[in-house]
Amino acid sequence: MMKFTKQNFIFLVGGIIIYVVDIGVDFWVASKYFCQGQYSWSILILCFRGLSSLITQIFSYEWFKNDWEGTDTWKLKWIFLAHLFQCGIFIRYWFALKYGCQAAFKQNSSGGASERDPPNFIQKQAIDVVTDINMLRVFKTFLETTPQLFVQIYILMEHGKYNFCQYAAIMMSFCGISFSMVDYQISLRKSLPDKDEFRVLPKLVYLFYKLLTITSWILSISLITLLSIRSSVILLIFLWISGFTWTLKQCTTFCKSKKMEYLYRTVVGIILIFTFFNIKGRKTKVCISIYYATHTIVTLGILFVYMFWKHSVIKEIHYTIVSILTILSLVLGIIFLVVYYKHFHPTAYCRPQACSDEVDGETGQKGRVETGRFQNFIVQ
Repeated sequence: MMKFTKQNFIFLVGGIIIYVVDIGVDFWVASKYFCQGQYSWSILILCFRGLSSLITQIFSYEWFKNDWEGTDTWKLKWIFLAHLFQCGIFIRYWFALKYGCQAAFKQNSSGGASERDPPNFIQKQAIDVVTDINMLRVFKTFLETTPQLFVQIYILMEHGKYNFCQYAAIMMSFCGISFSMVDYQISLRKSLPDKDEFRVLPKLVYLFYKLLTITSWILSISLITLLSIRSSVILLIFLWISGFTWTLKQCTTFCKSKKMEYLYRTVVGIILIFTFFNIKGRKTKVCISIYYATHTIVTLGILFVYMFWKHSVIKEIHYTIVSILTILSLVLGIIFLVVYYKHFHPTAYCRPQACSDEVDGETGQKGRVETGRFQNFIVQ
């Protein structure tokens, strides 16, 4: 069992700071667009923020309710009010700081866990609560940060006006994507049994694989949006339907209730628009090959259309730069993908007995500490 270290605690504090700054930047950018009379962009950015906040609060409260089943209803009422006012994530960060501080700084001096608890209970508790936060950050990344990045890049490509406000939003989006992807994999390695530590080199390879493939795809979608917003919307809806259908076919068992399970599958469908998502922990060599082959074909198709049709929509110099960045990030992203899966990817995520469908949704708090929600929630 891996330990929650002082370095993990420092990253946790950094994650809180970035989360708060990200909220401020979102409202700052939205206010800037509103003051400039660009009301549609301002409303769109706020909609992304509101949608992601609503969905993450729903999942967060549902997890609290499942974990605290049988406890005082008074506590759940306060938790419900906190989530109702969109503050649930701060409750989780408070628990993370509390347990993380105990695990990283106080456990040795206080003699470790109590005699009634398992030997590594405090470590497991700290890792578990941080894991939940990182799962919610993955939701937020693809419900808010990635779409906002697409909007900001599209605005730059369409209007060609550059200002500090837009650059700040783009940098925060890239920063948010980067931290959520790496932190997720760190939590994955810590939460699942018999997994090697996620060292610096694998972190960098994984980061560049995700970041470059997502960047290439966002640039491609931005280009097709410049040609036709309707075509872009149709493409995104088609991709979501395909991802949602694939998720239904996988018969996921992530949530206890059917309503929450369908909401989860809806979110997964959105995530699949931007990056590959393994939701059952099975071997996915064929699926991931088909996924990125499809992205490559669509990307090249979009560039081909721009080369021979409506090239006047975007300046030739801008098209050349965007095309080079799109192809370069795609090629490099695929290279990092191959390197990661060949040399750094775990051969198996969990023991066979821990991967059964009954693990998730039928265990109580004790079972959750032992296995965790990651058994049926795996990003690759």
